[in-house]
Parts: sequence; structure tokens; C-alpha cells
Amino acid sequence: MIIDAHAHVTAPDSLYVWKAGLVSHRGAHGRGSAKVSDDEMLAVLNAPTFGTRSHIEQLREIGTDLQLISPRPYQMMHSERPAKIVHWFTEETNDMIAQQARLMPQTFRGIGGLPQAWGEPLTRCLPELERCVKELGMVGMLLNSDPSEGLATNEVPDLGSEYWYPLYEKLVELDVAAYLHSAGCRSERHNYSLHFINEETIAVMALARSRVFQDFPKLKIVVSHGGGAVPYQFGRFQAPSLRPGRASEPFLDSLRRLYYDTVLYSEEALRLLIKTVGADRCIFGAERPGVGTVKDPQTGRWLDDTRPVIESFEWLTEAEKRQIFEGNARKVFRLDEPAASR
Repeated sequence: MIIDAHAHVTAPDSLYVWKAGLVSHRGAHGRGSAKVSDDEMLAVLNAPTFGTRSHIEQLREIGTDLQLISPRPYQMMHSERPAKIVHWFTEETNDMIAQQARLMPQTFRGIGGLPQAWGEPLTRCLPELERCVKELGMVGMLLNSDPSEGLATNEVPDLGSEYWYPLYEKLVELDVAAYLHSAGCRSERHNYSLHFINEETIAVMALARSRVFQDFPKLKIVVSHGGGAVPYQFGRFQAPSLRPGRASEPFLDSLRRLYYDTVLYSEEALRLLIKTVGADRCIFGAERPGVGTVKDPQTGRWLDDTRPVIESFEWLTEAEKRQIFEGNARKVFRLDEPAASR
């Protein structure tokens, strides 16, 4: 079975039209709703998207059996004001994800968004976390390490800080995984795609150097896009960690407390990630349809069709490939358990 753990919702246009209204009137006209009927939602999932076939057809084309879908991160507007519109939009998006998972339970499971409104106490997002898990049956939650979206990066505590402990406590209590993925970026120095990679890199380093996994040994965190730049720079941080008295454990051991998805669109990057952190810490992700849904002009293959690339690695055993494609996701997201028992 092929499980794509990193995928995002294909939502109806009405969600983003409704969002535009929220941003325009800043909540002065009330919340309203972007809800669509089940028939309308199924039509959206079966309509062409990302310049090619429908979401459902794209999954069938490359052989994906199950997708874990979450909000489109760059749409999550965590830095907007007032905070209530961040909450409203996140809740509406989570409802649509849950609707799709209900309509197509053999194809989709939900990963919820946290309404991390910048400037609010972190605890304000915990009720939505509980709702997503207990009422909507979500199997994970997106975690944005920079809710300021690049506006006040120096003011955001890193993920090793006790600022995040209330969230970690709730994640452990509910036994649900955090999926590390930053949201939008309002900096003029770089775009949101680069912001994703920067934040993932910073987050991995902060967690690796912290007491988080000593204080929360059962905490599960999956890092998007192969851990940002860390696998490429692994040696730089491993070397100091091996010197006497410099670290409590080798840097590699710290890295292996996290999980990493395979949303990397080149053979070289995929090979490096798996060889660095190990097959038992890699979770297959393709994010299709998404940024990689384009054909390589040299090969004629979709860049986000990375399953054949991993299958071609002769140095991986069949058991290791099964871990990457299915086993690790089943364990981390508890996919074999009914929603009522999670």
C-alpha cells in the first residue's frame, strides 16, 4: 500500500472567496460560511486541477492508495488581524478536510490546521486541536514554527523553548503527531517556499539541541520536505557533537528522534535523506497535486511521482521500502486504529 502522508486539500473556490471577504472586512460582517454540499465537494475532487487531471485521477495515475490531507500552508494567514479571522478560516478549512475524509474514507484521512494566530497565547489553539482529533477524526496536526510569517522571526521562540510545551503536552495526551510545516511568508527577502525550507532547518536544529524529547519522550514530530537543509549539512553538526563534553548524544541520534517526509523531487536528495536518517525515520510524501505536479522535460515523468525513484534504490531492502511507503505512516499516525479509540 502506498500512503502519501504530505498532501493538501483541494478545496472549492468558495473557500478562498469566503477567505477574501474575511480579510477585506476583518470580521465586521460576521463569520458566515463557505460550506458546500457533499455533491459539490465530490465534484471538486473530480474536476481538473493544477493544470491537469482531477485530484482523484492524479492519485490513481501514480498509484497512491491513501493520502493524508491538510490545509494549504501558504493560505493559513497566521499573521492576519484580528485573530478571530485566523480561527474562523482554520476551522472552516478543517471542516472541509473532514468532509472529504468522510466522503472518501478509503482515499483520504485528515491532518488538521492549528489556528496559530500570531500574538495570541499558544493555548488559544488547543481547543481546535481537541476538536480536530476528538470530533473530526484527524490523525495529525500541522505545526507552524513561525506564526509571524516572517514579520517577526526573531521574536518567535524556537521549538526547543518551553513556550511550546503546552502544545507538546496536549499532543502527547491525545497521542497525535505534529506535522512540522510553516505557513505563509510576508517577508520581502524571500518567498514562502524558501521560508518553508528555512523554518524546517531551524526547527530541526532547535529540537535536536533541546530537552524536548527528554521531557516528552512520546512526542511524535514529522518534518516536511526532508528536514530542510539539515541532511546536506549533517556532517557540520555531527563533528562537534562527537567531541568530549560537547553534547549529551551524537547529533545523528538527536536527528533520529524526528521523522522526515520524502517530499523531495530529485533522486540525489531522496538518496541523501534516507541514507542519513535511516529508512525507519522516513515517511513517504509526494504532495500530489502540488508544487511538484509538472513533467520533467527530459524524462516525461511527473516530478512528484517519486515512488519509482525510491523503489529503484537497490541498497534498500524490501522491508525498508515498505517502512517508507506504508509502515512508518501507519505507526506514527495510528492509521490502523478506529477514530473512536484515538
